[in-house]
Order: sequence, then structure tokens, then C-alpha cells
Amino acid sequence: MPDGLADERALIGGLVGTRAAHWDVTGELPRDLLRTLGAEGLLCAQVPATHGGRGLSSRDNGELTAYVGTLCSSLRSIMTSQGIVAWTVQRFGDRDQRRRFLGELTGGKLTAVGFSEPDAGSDLAAMRTRIKADGDGYVIDGEKKWVTGTRYADFVLVIGRHGDGEGAAAAVVPVDAPGVHVELVPHPMGCRAAGHANIRLDNVRLPADHVLGGGGQPLSMLFTTALSYGRVSIAWGCAGILRACLAAATRHTKHRRQGGTALAEHQLVRGHLADLLAAEQVAQRVCEHASAQWDAAAPDMGLAAVLAKHVSAGHAARGAATAVQLLGSTGSADGHVVARAFRDAKLMELIEGSNEICRLILADHALALVD
Repeated sequence: MPDGLADERALIGGLVGTRAAHWDVTGELPRDLLRTLGAEGLLCAQVPATHGGRGLSSRDNGELTAYVGTLCSSLRSIMTSQGIVAWTVQRFGDRDQRRRFLGELTGGKLTAVGFSEPDAGSDLAAMRTRIKADGDGYVIDGEKKWVTGTRYADFVLVIGRHGDGEGAAAAVVPVDAPGVHVELVPHPMGCRAAGHANIRLDNVRLPADHVLGGGGQPLSMLFTTALSYGRVSIAWGCAGILRACLAAATRHTKHRRQGGTALAEHQLVRGHLADLLAAEQVAQRVCEHASAQWDAAAPDMGLAAVLAKHVSAGHAARGAATAVQLLGSTGSADGHVVARAFRDAKLMELIEGSNEICRLILADHALALVD
């Protein structure tokens, strides 16, 4: 990790310590931890310093995200959600909205972002949530599923259709607003402490300045902009998962003896370790490429984000399974770093575009290269 991030890493590492296993088992992160990290600007560290953030590049923020990914994927999930909201506010909010909401996000308030619905995941045409103008404000009706971070959030950024047309809008919805109903997801398979919830919005009334830029953005553009940030963040988090698995596997196999010989001296074990190292290195490189494209505002940064997320999530899921195999019963205990990685990494193959959706996007790009 770059030396310039030593202070950030030390602060986060000191606060997390060895508590991630306990958080995983209990299914809850300490709110004071999240608010402290938020007030330090570390949950959305790419926000400019003028709005209270750290002003990190995508590359530096990615390395910070990977570091958190080695410690606790639930906490990294909160970072991803907070970062998506901050980036969406930066991209679509007006000057007053950027000043207000970015200041809140770097001042200790917590957020989440609602994309998926009961019958609409990657199928944007099936989205039913509506954000309609009503007098001098807006009314929102709809449902959102599996909204990461809702358990801790002060407000949720809800993506929905704008009025009765085909445009879209992003609305800042306080979780305690009348008509907002939150139901926690019980016993999630992975990222257990990330505070996943389902949200129902029944005639929720908001002032006009809670709809970013007044709404009316193309639905695909709003989704792609928000998801691209999320995909890069998840990719870096998966690189962190692989680092943690590689460290745990090498440490265990060097010291665990079988038949009088360290496991690491057996050829089949060494083959697994080589595969883990290769996976970690590949994930690192595609993440570096995606962040380089992001920082350069390159035309293909969206495609680079898809590629990084797809490759890193796949390697993380397979690498975590390999780590569990190498550690055996030691790594099978609830809360153990590789047990957490095994469950958490699988979810990364599903969110922000499943493996299948990512492959379709990449295939479309490949076909477009040929006349």
C-alpha cells in the first residue's frame, strides 16, 4: 500500500483490530465505529477536501478499500455503499446539494443506496419505484431489496423512475421519514454485519431539494454511473479478500505439519498456494487498470470497471474456497477469516451485476470490435 495511506490504514486497523470475527458472528458493526470513520472522511475517501473528504484518487482509495477488505468485508461493503452515494451526489447533485449532502457524508452521517426491487435487478425496464413531483415537493412509492447498510443509515439514496415518463431520479430519503418501512434481512449468507435490509416506500413525501438535480436523467446513465463506482470498489475489496486468504493459507501451511513434514512442502499444497498468489496478482492488476481509467476519465472506464469486478470476484470466490481447503477444520470455524471470505466472496459474484450480466456486457464489447 502506498506510504501516503499509512495514517489512514493505521486509524482503520486500530479501530477494527481483531473484532471482525465477532462482528461476523453477531451480525452487527458498532455504529460508533462507522460514525468515527465517516467523520474522518474514510467511508467515501474520494470526496474532494472542499467537501470534507480525503480527495483520494481512485487508485489510492482502491488500495484503502482492499486493505479494509483484508480485515472485514462487511465494513468494506459500507464503504462501497457510502462511496456510491457520494459519487452519485457529486455527479448529479446541484451545487447546494453537493455542499449539503457531501458534507453530511464526511461529517459522520451514514447512508445506503437502493437499486434492486422484488422484480427488477439487472432488468431496468421492470423497475416500479416512482419519484413523482407533487406540489412543491415529491412523493415516492415503491420497494427496494437487499439494501446494504440500511441498518445503520441516516438516509437512503433511492433510484427510481421520474414521474410517469422513462427518465430516472435519485432521491435522498431519510430512513425515519413517514411511510418508510425497513425490514432487516435475517441471517444473510455473507457480509453478515453489513446491515442488509428490504425497504418499502408508501407515499413518502420529500422536499424538492432531496431529488438530485431535479431528476429526469436517463435511467441507464444514472445506473451505470452509480454502478461503475460500486464495481471498482467491490473489485478492490475482492483483491483484499484474496490477500487475506493468501496470508492465512501460507501461514497455516508453513507451520502445520502432516506426517512429520510441513504442509507447504507437499507439491499439491504448493500448487494451491501458487494458484492463490496468481489470483491475487491478477485481481490487483485489473483493479489498477480500472482505477487508472477512472482517474484518467477514459471513455472505457465503465467497461474496465465491469472487467475488474468480474475477474476479481471470480478469483476471490475460487481463492477463498482454496484457502478453506488448505486450512481444513481450522478455517471452517464460524468467524474465521477464510470462512468469512468463502461466504463473502460468493456474494461478490452476485451484486452490482452478476457474473452472467458481466459476461454479457463483456461479450457485447467483444462483438462491437468486429465489423
